[in-house]
Amino acid sequence: MSTQVDYYELLECERTADAGMLKSAYRKLAMKYHPDKNAGCKDSEARFKAVSEAYEVLKDPQKRAAYDRFGHAAFQQGGGGGGAQDFGGFSDIFESVFGEFMGGGRGGRQQARRGADLRYDMEVTLEQAFHGYETEITVDVSAPCDTCHGSGAKPGTHAATCRQCNGHGKVRAQQGFFVVERACPVCQGSGQVIADPCGDCRGEGRVDKTKTLTVNVPAGVDEGTRIRLTGEGEAGARGVPPGDLYIFLHVKRHALFEREGTTLFARAPISFTTAALGGSLAIPGLDGRTHEVKIPAGIQSGKQLRQRGAGMPVLQGRGSGDLVIQIEVETPTRLSVRQRELLEMFRETETGDECPESQGFFAKLKGVFAAE
Repeated sequence: MSTQVDYYELLECERTADAGMLKSAYRKLAMKYHPDKNAGCKDSEARFKAVSEAYEVLKDPQKRAAYDRFGHAAFQQGGGGGGAQDFGGFSDIFESVFGEFMGGGRGGRQQARRGADLRYDMEVTLEQAFHGYETEITVDVSAPCDTCHGSGAKPGTHAATCRQCNGHGKVRAQQGFFVVERACPVCQGSGQVIADPCGDCRGEGRVDKTKTLTVNVPAGVDEGTRIRLTGEGEAGARGVPPGDLYIFLHVKRHALFEREGTTLFARAPISFTTAALGGSLAIPGLDGRTHEVKIPAGIQSGKQLRQRGAGMPVLQGRGSGDLVIQIEVETPTRLSVRQRELLEMFRETETGDECPESQGFFAKLKGVFAAE
């Protein structure tokens, strides 16, 4: 299979695919075309190698950016002596030419990169966000192979120094006026080659596993809060340090409270008699206590009453926000005969001074029409 086939087509992914989608597609295709499942099939072997090559480029953000911009030309450059030569991109050219003037190049074996970081989305209730809690999650990750302890070599054997680069992990090539350093194509920059790979991980030094992890959710977390579990991401190949696992929290909607930062809001409908005469309202708080809210006589719909310190705790800090109760005066819709009689008696005694806003509104209307 030609290596010039578009990498995204090889992985059967859109160009907008994220890292997780690329990885999932690669695993599916690698399992489908792996030589162990297609013994003797040259086409499957070639497809497996092409898919692996595509994923190796697209899983690296820098290589992917170069490929998206320049295509296969990002990794090929006509060399004076003949044939195409791979190189690591313009950053490698700059570093090879100017590295010594800027304090020296990287020198020695190419630095091993960490394994990939992973993302896990987790839902929590508002009560859990208020109190904080401990939970367990299961994630599918690449972990160090137990058989070879992450070395990639069959037990009892060892990796040998790469003869192509003499263990440096890099080789040099002439590119016009420049001498370009690039990762060794034989050992992929590790400086070592494995002659007898581990049978369980096929020389990768890592295998897919399901891990159970304990997560401590601190009190006061909010929508989008990120928790980092260091070293719980993807294991790197052949002993390279693992990446991190980032847990993104999503807070479920609550039946009573809405949240804005550390402030909790609740809507409280009250009767018009309570609004007129005053009273109190008992609100169960997330802290397990009942908060008694005093309602002043004559309160209007939309008025907000604040309970200091009854809101959400400050994340990784001291103190708490406030609880804000928004009053909604409810007009009665079901009246008994006696209640209706009493209201009729009350209306007969009204002078207009009981509701100054209504009186003022109608006074303005009269003024408007009188002016016309």
